[in-house]
Amino acid sequence: MISKKLLAAAAGLALVLPASAFATLSTGAKAPEFTATGALAGKAFSFDLHKALKKGPVVVYFFPKAETPGCNAEAAAFAQAIADFKKAGAQVIGLSADNLDALKAFSVKHCSGRFPVATATPAIIKAYDVALVNQGKDTGITNRTSYVIARDGTIKLVHSDLNYVDHVKLTLAEVRGLKKG
Repeated sequence: MISKKLLAAAAGLALVLPASAFATLSTGAKAPEFTATGALAGKAFSFDLHKALKKGPVVVYFFPKAETPGCNAEAAAFAQAIADFKKAGAQVIGLSADNLDALKAFSVKHCSGRFPVATATPAIIKAYDVALVNQGKDTGITNRTSYVIARDGTIKLVHSDLNYVDHVKLTLAEVRGLKKG
């Protein structure tokens, strides 16, 4: 269980570190393929990035911890915008280091059953370079980072900011741009 002190420290980092201070994969890089187990509308769900990309672009967003204020608000914002993402031909998946039981409840309550959330394994966290590090130590949770991945597997947008506010707006704009291009 993540302590309140750790969550407060992570939230505090959002106020003092600019988004560029977080290490992430670069725009133009090839997105690491992964499969993950998660939940959609409270039911177990399996996600395969390679298969998903065959259908169109994918927004992969990492969030620190289910049932925390920023993560709850971010999931609700993605849920409200899901029809717009689908209209632009994109799928959305949220990933965190949370276990499946936590994600099942979260997928119903905050994602409104509109998109899947899955457990980011240590291998996925490392591949996407999203471990939240505080004072040189891995916190065991992920940074809040959103990736837009084009159908060819190329990363088109990276937005890493512990403040959730712009993640939906920026990823949706990028997905819409991909559809036009």
